[in-house]
Order: sequence, then structure tokens, then C-alpha cells
Amino acid sequence: MTETLHIIGGGMAGSEAAWQAAQAGVPVVIHEMRPQVGTFAHKTGHLAEMVCSNSFRSDDDEQNAVGLLHWEMRAAGGLIMEMADKHRLPAGGALAVDRDPFAEAVTDRLLSHPLIRVEAGEIDTLPSEGKWIIATGPLTSEGLGKAIQAETGTDALAFFDAIAPILYADSIDMGVAWLQSRYDKGETEEEQKAYLNCPMTRDQYEAFIDALLAAEKTEFHEGETAGYFDGCLPIEVMAERGRETLRHGPMKPVGLTNTHKPEEKAYAVVQLRRDNALGTLYNIVGFQTKMKYGAQTEVLRMIPGLENARFARLGGIHRNTFINSPTLLDDQMRLKSRPHIRFAGQITGVEGYVESAAMGLLAGRLAAAEILGTPVAPVPQQTAMGALIHHITGGAEAKTFQPMNVNFGLFPPLEGVRGGRRGRKDRYKGYTDRAKELWTAWLEGQPQEAAE
Repeated sequence: MTETLHIIGGGMAGSEAAWQAAQAGVPVVIHEMRPQVGTFAHKTGHLAEMVCSNSFRSDDDEQNAVGLLHWEMRAAGGLIMEMADKHRLPAGGALAVDRDPFAEAVTDRLLSHPLIRVEAGEIDTLPSEGKWIIATGPLTSEGLGKAIQAETGTDALAFFDAIAPILYADSIDMGVAWLQSRYDKGETEEEQKAYLNCPMTRDQYEAFIDALLAAEKTEFHEGETAGYFDGCLPIEVMAERGRETLRHGPMKPVGLTNTHKPEEKAYAVVQLRRDNALGTLYNIVGFQTKMKYGAQTEVLRMIPGLENARFARLGGIHRNTFINSPTLLDDQMRLKSRPHIRFAGQITGVEGYVESAAMGLLAGRLAAAEILGTPVAPVPQQTAMGALIHHITGGAEAKTFQPMNVNFGLFPPLEGVRGGRRGRKDRYKGYTDRAKELWTAWLEGQPQEAAE
């Protein structure tokens, strides 16, 4: 019989790893501690639960690195992308997902696969034998975290991840807010009106910043440090970096025209994105926060159109842990000191749902190939997948290693293309064309997948 692959963690990475390995014909056991052992951020026991934003970000596979990663995962038969496409919500040029039906669909598909089973319960030690993938994500349990620290001989790195609030759509004042995607992006009217926009005058913005800076925040425990990932900064931290920071970040007013007052140019705009298919819930885009609950409701209701907002979930903050992958992992994502164990997902130092699932996809395929005795060629670094795995397994500077989203800065440069901002469009198209050709060739070189 084929050796079983064990996967600790049923998030984006663990779910995708399980699917890829099972599709290759390898039996898989997913070890998931939820719902027996909960976390600060998770609300259900579903696999692949989305706990922060509901966005997979840009779906542009010609001009955007994460859109290219979407393309590569779809080409590889990725379960996470298939379910995201089936449960997508209007979001302009982005891929937003109806989070609960998405997680339920991923869970149902995995549980119905004849080679996959799920065992509930926490694993708090490193396994000494067998084939394993640790994909426990940013909320790795304390016990397993300590076991990893003891094995690696170094402290796990940590940063704090803040969650954006979600509110009820019927509590938004549509006499103030209007529907529009930035620059009217999207091919359909629904896509072009995928966001709710709340405008602010200069005086309103300044008062908001004052209240934000003065609000009571979550305190850290002794010995903890607030090393935030720049892609998920709390709004208070951004405001502390300068009063205009938010207005040039999530509150930028560009590309938007107030349908109620088309002659007035807003000084700042708060955007909300639909959070479910029914359109009854909206999350505040880029508004991760560490404000205490009482302060949150008071400050957020200062936003025009949200004066009477009712919140389905307030924002929060939790600790994110990840390993120093460039030091600890080999180019097959195996722990150098225990090569029967692979790591995948956010715990490796990639950031974002899509990047986590992508590393799960690779880990699942690499583990399956090893079990089946069918080694695969290295993933071309010129692909989005290859750029990410190269970054975490040796391309990054270990001393300054921080979580990283996929971006074209991780790709080997193109020859004969114009540099700088003016040449960006042609350069990005060159990156994506090259990546698609190489990724397709890499997939075609793999052993034939088993039938489902």
C-alpha cells in the first residue's frame, strides 16, 4: 500500500496540500484541532475558513503577480481556486469570496474524496516518523509552537495581525454612501459597483485621525513586541506614521466620483466590500484594527454614512508566528533537521490566503512525488510559484526575513525590456507570459494525476 501523508492543519495550505496529494493517488490524513481546540480568530470547524479579509486580491493574470498566482493554481487543478471561483462576489478587478459557503464547499469536497480523512484533535509534538506536512498557519498552537522552537533551536518569529470589522449592510446610510469600484474597474455593472464608498471632508478626516490616535488600544503582554507585517497594518499604526498616511492608503479618494455630489471631490474615502453573496454584510477595506471594542464602535461611527452602523464582527488582533524558512527549510520545503517533515503556508513566511494555498499546493505535490518515488524537477523561479518557494527557501536574507506577498520583485529580471514606471505594463506582461509558458511545461512534466 502507498504510504500515508499526514497533514497538520486544515487551513488554506493544508486543504490544498491534501487535495493535491490525494489527486496524485496518495492517502491523506488531515489533523485539525478545531473545533475541539479553538483560536481567537476562527469561528467554525470548517476547513479553509477565512478569518481576516474575504479577498483573494487582484485576479489580473497579465499585470499582477497575485493574479498570475491564481492562474498557476487554476492550471494545477487547485481546489482552493476552484471553490473561490464558484463562490466569488463582485469586487471590481479583485477576487472576493463568500467566506462561509466557500469553506463549507472546500470541507465537503475534501471529506468526500476517497483518499482523504480528517482526524480531529491537537498535535503538540513533532512526529518522529512517517511523512508529514505542518501547515498550522499563523495561529499555530502553543504546544506545537514550543516543539518547533525546541527542534530548531531558535525562537519562532512573530508579528501581530489585525482583523477588519464587518457590519450589516442595512445599517449603512445610502443617502451618503454610493456604489462604485475604483476607476469603475470591472467588465459588468455589478463589478463596477462592487464597493460602497463613504466620503470625508478635510475637517471630518482630521477629526477621525484625532479620535483614532486617542482611542484605547489593545495592550500587549509582557515580552511581546508589535512587529507588524506592512500589508496588514492596523489603521492606528498607519495613522501614527503620519496624519496623511491613511489618505494615501486605504482611504485614498482617487478614481471615485460621489454620485450624490458629483461636483465635490472627497478629501478621503472609506471603502467597504461585500462580504457575503446575499449582500447583507460588508467589511471595511484595509481597516484592520487593534482598538478596543468600545472605542471601535465610537470611532468607526464617525465615518459619514456609518453613524448608525451595526457590527456583525468587530476588529481584533492576534499573534502570527512563522519560522525562519531560509535557515530551516531545504528547497523541497523539508525541515533540514527532520526531512520527513515539510512546512507549508503562512508558517513558512508567505503572506496571504493565495500565497498560503500555493505553498500548500507545492508541498502536497512534492510530498506525493517523494512517496510515490516519482521525483519532480525544481519549480522554475520565473513562475509565481517558483518565485515564492525560492524566496522562502533561500532567496530571502535570513537575518531580516519577514512575511512576503508574491510580487514581481521576487522574479528574475527580463532581458531587453524597458525599466522604470513607463515600461511597467510591458514588463509585467513579459513576466506573466514567461511564467505561464514555464509553469505549463513544468506541469506537463509531472506524473499523470490519478482520477478522483
